[in-house]
Amino acid sequence: MTRSSILHWGAATLAGIFLTLAFTVLLVPSREVEGVVERLLAREGYTFHAEKFGKAFPLGISARGVTIGTSRGAVLRLDRITARPALLPLLAGKMVVNGNAAIGAGRISFAYPLRNGAKGSIEAREVRLEDIPFFRTATGADVKGLLTIDASVAGAGRRTSGELRLEVKDADVRSVKIGGIPLPDAAYDTIRGMVRMASGRAALDSFTLQGKEIYIRLKGNIPLATPTGASPLNLTLELMPQPAFMDRQKLVFALLAKYMVTPGHYQLPIRGTLAKPLLQ
Repeated sequence: MTRSSILHWGAATLAGIFLTLAFTVLLVPSREVEGVVERLLAREGYTFHAEKFGKAFPLGISARGVTIGTSRGAVLRLDRITARPALLPLLAGKMVVNGNAAIGAGRISFAYPLRNGAKGSIEAREVRLEDIPFFRTATGADVKGLLTIDASVAGAGRRTSGELRLEVKDADVRSVKIGGIPLPDAAYDTIRGMVRMASGRAALDSFTLQGKEIYIRLKGNIPLATPTGASPLNLTLELMPQPAFMDRQKLVFALLAKYMVTPGHYQLPIRGTLAKPLLQ
């Protein structure tokens, strides 16, 4: 086969793929596509609602005013989200969906391969924690700060593998309760976390909150389940506050007294599930 014929064959193949996808997107009603998204999320234990759901030129879908939640309430809200198949990977027989989303001024991008075992990626930049309802839904917390995430993940549920890095700048965390027990209110210069997922578990390699008067470390692992919110927690939260900080929040530390291992060092065992954490 000559180089010219190879180029013609490749161009014809690409054109055929493009036309097939184009006709598929055009002919399938938006409501049917939305129903598929709802069912996929329902299998993971989540609800899905979009104020507006439709098609994005040339070969994609888009939605605005998206709310994803559980029986306890909303966990994620997106101002908009758009997803399209990546055309070049199709030439190698791979199907990858690329997308982007907006949460307030924050931006999220992702690549999701439709093949078991293939890794996808997620990036989040300048996302305000106060725009993510998960924290209030799960713990009743009021949180602020700018979130950055870099993640590569393959599989789902017990077959999930990959890693996630996160960083929060200028965080302020207040009104946190775990199983009805309050944690101290505090501001943190930096929150950093590294989570590795393999063999059906998410392990916290490091997760620290650095404040001027308190240092917090979260460690342990989470056996992954389906739906994700049902994943049981096996975590320990270590609090290392300064005396002046403790003095200003005497009532909180009085309630945490049974978790004190040495003066100024507390270890709180967190159990329950990801959707409903509890103190043991």
